[in-house]
Amino acid sequence: MEGGNGLQRKKVNEKVNTKPRNLITLTESKSYISEQFRTIRANINFILKDKELKTIVITSSIPGEGKSTNAANIAVAFAQEGKKVLLIDADMRRPTIHYTFYLQNETGLSNVLTRTAQLQDTIQETPIYGLNIITSGPIPPNPAELLASSYLDQLLEVIRSDYQIIIFDAPPILSASDAQILSNKCDGTVLVANINTLNKNDLKKTTHSLQSSKANLLGVILNNYKIGKPSNYYYYD
Repeated sequence: MEGGNGLQRKKVNEKVNTKPRNLITLTESKSYISEQFRTIRANINFILKDKELKTIVITSSIPGEGKSTNAANIAVAFAQEGKKVLLIDADMRRPTIHYTFYLQNETGLSNVLTRTAQLQDTIQETPIYGLNIITSGPIPPNPAELLASSYLDQLLEVIRSDYQIIIFDAPPILSASDAQILSNKCDGTVLVANINTLNKNDLKKTTHSLQSSKANLLGVILNNYKIGKPSNYYYYD
């Protein structure tokens, strides 16, 4: 593992396609939803102000609440602000970030944590200035054990020196222990809750799990919340 500012990144032409998809912050940057992502960015910035908080976990209670879409758009929003951003797909059970950005996923986080690839060989560039990505890599048999390893702590130390914001897309809290482990290691956690599937008991279990892992819960994003005319948007509390 090599640190410093000399990390070599994979070139754009190694991707399957350089055009991102499902990124409303790019395709409809002036839309109301994009503005909500900028609001989320601003709120996170207020929380991070005067604090050494760089690593943020995006997770949810259950699958299908929109955590990966939110993680991708939040990463883009920070890059659009001029920050140097690293988005890491830490959902090594059902990874999707490589689909969103049309990236190769032959090597990624799982390879780094099993020491079958060097960190600098897994960092991929995107067409979005300032945004780099580490995909999940091949699905391993033991994701939780890999995230709990001391090698991840070493990884965090290296990437913290190279990026201003590091965002982890983690598995749902109630599906696996991965997000709890990662939240304990990172500076803050943002929970995504889909208003259409929101279950108070699940939310209570999730917050209790995060408290048990001593996670720093920064806030909750209500996904698909409706107000006024029938148009969906994201609300951050």
